[in-house]
Amino acid sequence: MVVQKDLTDDEIDRLFHALAAATRRDILRRTIESEHSVSALAGDYDMSFAAVQKHVAVLEEAGLIIKRAEGRERLVRADPTMIARARALLARYEDLWRARIRRLDDLLAEPAGPPTSATTKGN
Repeated sequence: MVVQKDLTDDEIDRLFHALAAATRRDILRRTIESEHSVSALAGDYDMSFAAVQKHVAVLEEAGLIIKRAEGRERLVRADPTMIARARALLARYEDLWRARIRRLDDLLAEPAGPPTSATTKGN
């Protein structure tokens, strides 16, 4: 098993920025399924080729996709390594929240102690 190093704050910022736009999430989804040329990707969106290129560049900068040249085309595919690192990061956040919820559940499950004089004065 390969041990992944933690993502830096800059890498995390780029990752969440890249995933913040629906078009980029769709491009990522499509490139997970199969490799596509940037031209083919651009043909499916109601935006300019240059705009799709910018979305691809943001995903590439975040490490979520890999772009390679084949002749005149630029082919794009998802990078499963970075996706796994992002998944591990989110799993750590989920673990933190689940631990907090468990502690809260434990506190709520503790039997209530005898009433204190402050709570009995109002009766």
